[in-house]
Amino acid sequence: MINLSIGDSLNGFGEGIWGQLISLMLFLIFIFFYQRIMVMQILFKLERSAELFERMSTKAEMTVLKKISKKPDKKLKNSIKNFLEFFVISPVDLDPYGIIKKLEHIIDLEKDRFNYFVGQVAPKFDLEARANIVMGLSGAMSLYQLSKLVRHFVELIKKTKSINLAMLLQMQLPLMERLAKALVKGTEALTNGWPIGDTIGAYVAADLIGDSKVIEADDETVVARKKYRKRDLIIIKAKGPGGRTGNPGRVLDKICKKEKIAKIITIDAALKLEGEKTGTIAEGVGVALGGIGVERSYIEEVAVKKKIPLDSIIIKMGQEEAIMPIKKPIADSLPKVMHVLNKCIDRTREKGKIIVVGVGNTSGIGNNRRDLEKSKKVIMDNIKKMKALEKKRKKRFKLFSEWS
Repeated sequence: MINLSIGDSLNGFGEGIWGQLISLMLFLIFIFFYQRIMVMQILFKLERSAELFERMSTKAEMTVLKKISKKPDKKLKNSIKNFLEFFVISPVDLDPYGIIKKLEHIIDLEKDRFNYFVGQVAPKFDLEARANIVMGLSGAMSLYQLSKLVRHFVELIKKTKSINLAMLLQMQLPLMERLAKALVKGTEALTNGWPIGDTIGAYVAADLIGDSKVIEADDETVVARKKYRKRDLIIIKAKGPGGRTGNPGRVLDKICKKEKIAKIITIDAALKLEGEKTGTIAEGVGVALGGIGVERSYIEEVAVKKKIPLDSIIIKMGQEEAIMPIKKPIADSLPKVMHVLNKCIDRTREKGKIIVVGVGNTSGIGNNRRDLEKSKKVIMDNIKKMKALEKKRKKRFKLFSEWS
């Protein structure tokens, strides 16, 4: 394509000496400035993308602000804006001994700071509403940092005129945009206390608890006990319906030290590969628990000491689906999860109690089956909204295709 263009240019200026000189000059200009032209073309796209990220970040920020106050004043806006710059420094890990305790301490400090800040800006809200705002702030903060990162590289490319850096960012943008759009929806869901994809573990636990008595193990975690399939179950989940992830590892560690446990079963959301269906169930061994690893470390440590078998059940979904309002295939996976869970319980031969951990965020998910009925209504309403939006999007795309 380039050779044809150069040939056309040579013919366009004639076969005379001046025509050849002009063609040669244009060719040399093209050779020397081709990279700059390419960078300018890519920068135009990157600049628009950076502005899109910043608009999405502002939208997420406003979602949190509107939840706290319908008419937020300048002081509240500045407080939220400043808090979005909050950061956490990882502890030194050159000597890995004791790293878990260090991480646990830092995580606890982070939670305390978030809870303190929300208590200051939303003092009239109850504990569950504050927990939702904390989660909403986390989503807005992630999107804010992502928008700052994109802007950083765009400005760096402008200064350096590096085509390699420009192309690297351009290649990453589609995935980053998908994540950013999911974070916008996720921030709205978490701020309003709607169930998201990652709540499926807590969803299963609440259904399993049924009408059993629920006891608060700590500020963020609840425990229930019941007889199920002729076995004594201990069910652990984060305290709902406010957005929390709980401390399942620490709570389980205390229980295992006092009682005989025959098996530990963890249920959690997991990332699927492209091509896999959302809501697919898989089972395996080990601890299905994400995050930085503190809670999982507690479970693995006590399981090794007590030689307790570890079973895990995962519900597959995309990275974006995990932070967006829960989709129908994920919500419909409950019967399939229960079927696999029943098999895990039935093949436990050892005497003792079985611990079932509903891992994940518990935003919008209560602590028993009665509360879960309210959650199901919210889920169905959100599914209808998402279907309506998808229908509109397809209609607009069809009209655009026909017009073009």
